[in-house]
Amino acid sequence: MTSKSSGFTLIELLVVVAILGIIAAVGIVSYNGYVSSAKKRSAENVMQQISLGQTEYYSDNGMYYRNSTGTSCSPTSSTSTAIETNLLGGTDSITQEMGYELCIANDATNFKVFAKETGGSCQITMTAIGTFVRTNC
Repeated sequence: MTSKSSGFTLIELLVVVAILGIIAAVGIVSYNGYVSSAKKRSAENVMQQISLGQTEYYSDNGMYYRNSTGTSCSPTSSTSTAIETNLLGGTDSITQEMGYELCIANDATNFKVFAKETGGSCQITMTAIGTFVRTNC
C-alpha cells in the first residue's frame, strides 16, 4: 500500500540550500569587485580635477603646485588635505570612503599625481598630460 505524502525530502532541501549558497557567494564576489572598481575610478576622477587645478595654479603662480620635490612622493592624509586646500578650493574631494590618498611631485617642467590605496597595494600615477599608470590594481 502506498501513501501519498506532501512536502519536501531532506535531499531536496539540501540541494536548494546549496544552490542559494553558490548564488550568494557569486554575488558577494561581484559586489566587492564593483566597489573596488568604483573607488579606483573615483580616485582617477579626483586626479583629473587636480590636473585642472594645476593649470589654474600655474596661471596664477608661474609654477605647478607640489607636495614634494623630485619625481615621486608618498601619499599621506596630510598631502591629500594640502591638495584639497591649495588646488581644489577647500572641497572635501579626497574622502576616506574613496580609499586613496594622493600627493603631487614635479620637476622643473611637469607634474605627476600619485594615488595609493589605503590598506592596499594599488598605486595609480597620472602624468601632466593625463596618462594613467596602474600598478598592482
